[in-house]
Amino acid sequence: MAKKKDEDITYADGSRVRIGISDKIIRGIGYVFVTFYAACCIFPFLIIIGTSFTSESVIRAEGVQLIPKDVSTQAYKLVINGGLIWRSYALTIILTLVGTAVGLSIIAMTGYALQRKDFVLRNGISFFIYFTSLFQAGLAPYYLMMTQTYHLKDSYLAILLPLLMSPWLIILMKNFVKSIPFEITESGKIDGAGDMTIFLSLILPMLKPALATIGLFLALGYWNEWYQSSLFLSSRVTVVPLQYNLYKVVNEVQSLRNSIASQFVTTTDLPSESLKMATAVLATGPIVFLYPFVQKYFIGGITVGAVKG
Repeated sequence: MAKKKDEDITYADGSRVRIGISDKIIRGIGYVFVTFYAACCIFPFLIIIGTSFTSESVIRAEGVQLIPKDVSTQAYKLVINGGLIWRSYALTIILTLVGTAVGLSIIAMTGYALQRKDFVLRNGISFFIYFTSLFQAGLAPYYLMMTQTYHLKDSYLAILLPLLMSPWLIILMKNFVKSIPFEITESGKIDGAGDMTIFLSLILPMLKPALATIGLFLALGYWNEWYQSSLFLSSRVTVVPLQYNLYKVVNEVQSLRNSIASQFVTTTDLPSESLKMATAVLATGPIVFLYPFVQKYFIGGITVGAVKG
């Protein structure tokens, strides 16, 4: 009986690896496990989409639906009614783009400066950053500071500024910059380049994985933001971020079901359950398409930046 030969695999960089039968079996088991895990992750989202297009009466009688039995778009009509949601979409997109761009710039420069061996104050500043990640003043002082000291009540800056950076993201960037040899900075100084030139020309191009990783975290933070809006945006502000707008819609429908007005409206006509699913689809759908563009950098950025030093 002839023995089956091992298979050689050539990668894009020219390296060759010999794969035996045991390796193929292990890879096959891994592919099956990953496929099953991916299906488990996708399945709940498919249920959310199916339920959002299901009539309220079917949901209350049979529960959530993967494939709608009685297709209804009433929940989406209720959310989109008046067109205010599109203005909320535009506001959230602007906040996400501006906040992510500005936050990335500040975090990248901070992480680079804290890893410069010739920066005398780097240990002291790092201590203050670590300290703020462990202790916080609380909600009441924070609210008074934002409203009484900075006068940001009913201002979009109250949403933009607090999410620009966080101690954890700075630590992540700092640890990634640490993997870049300091000799690169020294070579730039020998050639007569300034600090900003060294950062923009030599360091920044090597930070793509970290920028993609931290940029995704920042974008998710701005896209999913509703808490700051609930604190600092009152009813006088007509256009609010998307998540807070959808949060208000769900609460209004739920309040209507529980109010005296429900005596004059059939409660089954109010799509409270399908409305929750519709808001989830509208809120998470667009941001899901961002991940494929940063996927190849995301894993590398997490792996390098997660090692503290």
